[in-house]
Amino acid sequence: MNYKILVDSCCDLPQDLRKESRFTIVPLTMEIDGEVIVDDETFDRQEYLRKMKKSLKTPKTACPSPEEYKRHFEGEEENIFVVTLSDKLSGSYNSAVLAKSLYEEEHSDKNIVIFNSFSASSGEVLIALKVDALAKAGESAESIESTVNAYIDEMSTYFVLESLDNLKKAGRLTNVQALVANVLNIKPVMGANNDGTIKKIDQARGVKKALKRMTEIIGEEKDKLNEKILVIAQCNCVERAKALKDDLLEKYTFKDIIIVETAGISTTYAYDGGIVVAV
Repeated sequence: MNYKILVDSCCDLPQDLRKESRFTIVPLTMEIDGEVIVDDETFDRQEYLRKMKKSLKTPKTACPSPEEYKRHFEGEEENIFVVTLSDKLSGSYNSAVLAKSLYEEEHSDKNIVIFNSFSASSGEVLIALKVDALAKAGESAESIESTVNAYIDEMSTYFVLESLDNLKKAGRLTNVQALVANVLNIKPVMGANNDGTIKKIDQARGVKKALKRMTEIIGEEKDKLNEKILVIAQCNCVERAKALKDDLLEKYTFKDIIIVETAGISTTYAYDGGIVVAV
């Protein structure tokens, strides 16, 4: 199949795949204290974390425009697959859908399939990997669309963060009831609903115990783990991610576990020390 995969920059692809020509990352932007930062290969996570810690304001984020997506539809590839953030968390999906409509008004030479991840970060990675594997196997665009949408329905996303402040201030926790005060060091185990909104699953005292509880929840909620890939996205806490991977492998068997670094958008909301898992 002649194809390419577009992902928005909340998809924290492994570094080796970022270099592959069949993958294109369409950047979102962040704005902090009047400075606009593009979430592309120039993004400096350590410097961005420093700016966030120094600032009194929560960063603002903006999705790619329809024109930006439309520009990436150009090229020789006959099949284009797009993976975006949940439409409940960003306008990225709607921008991609509008871009497809605009492109198809002028052209009829491509199959363009857009996937609403109903997730973010590591969830988008899993979807992009699934699309890539099916396309490499020679599946048709129609078959890939059907298979991947079923895969999205079965996928789960979990996260444990040091701080939920940026998510709360940005309105991403609208449907989540008040959480326990930070002074108690209670860390919630969060997840995604089927519609891509955020929910609280459980809680524990401290990040380590919250991650242990998340590991247990994965075993309780998911089956056939030996057939699944699990992706851990970590924000400036690679040792924490490695410890989580070890804990998961001590309890369960997976097809693979991949650790990735958060780029700009994921860093904005996961913040320093955050972990996002998809399986």
